[in-house]
Amino acid sequence: MQNIRDVLIKKLGNYFLIISCDSSGAIGPKNGDILKVNGEILGKHMVRSALMEVLSVKAKPICISCGLCVEPEPTGESIIRGIKEEMIKVGLNPNEDLVISTEKNFPTNQTGLGITAIGFASKKDLLIGKSKKNDLIISIGLPSVGKEVLENRDNIVEIEDILTLLSMDFIHGIIPVGSKGILYEANILAKESNLKLKFFNDIKLDIRKSAGPSTVVLVTLKEEYIDLIKSKINKPIHEIAILY
Repeated sequence: MQNIRDVLIKKLGNYFLIISCDSSGAIGPKNGDILKVNGEILGKHMVRSALMEVLSVKAKPICISCGLCVEPEPTGESIIRGIKEEMIKVGLNPNEDLVISTEKNFPTNQTGLGITAIGFASKKDLLIGKSKKNDLIISIGLPSVGKEVLENRDNIVEIEDILTLLSMDFIHGIIPVGSKGILYEANILAKESNLKLKFFNDIKLDIRKSAGPSTVVLVTLKEEYIDLIKSKINKPIHEIAILY
């Protein structure tokens, strides 16, 4: 099937295999890193981004692949701890559903890693192209990048928020927002449902700003359900556009 999201979708019989990936460089605890964060936080946010792409199309995650461009200990070990914590949140077993490779031949001065998340979904469950005319597009979370991710920790979207959204049958679409910003992803939501959109004039966010490691998600739904969303998810919520 044609897809314009940041995931690869492969048809396998009556199911779809969903593959998402994310990468990071110069962020971590090593001397050569530009943005200094501990390995556990880095691992958490990296795998979270990849998992959110899989979850947002209503696919069930089945495994994680992690390529670490650092030594196994101590840097690799700390990153893996963060990865495992997020895996457990979506029902994955880190002892059975995680494959890892680390750099064992050469010393490294800068942190680099790549994460791949794989899931599957049935055709009837796949949450792509199901937004409807007169749906609102709302954003959940604050666009944050670099140090802002740590500073806005309480205001960025987490995996638990995605799981809450997926439990609501009135949600027509979910898409994570990363470095391309809200404006870009809102247009993807409209395009995949063959709709157009009109942005509101009084948006209190910079819709062109990078949202870093998926610190925001966009959701499509009927206006009548916004208050219910606000009662269930304690993150900043803004009305972005209307589909037509």
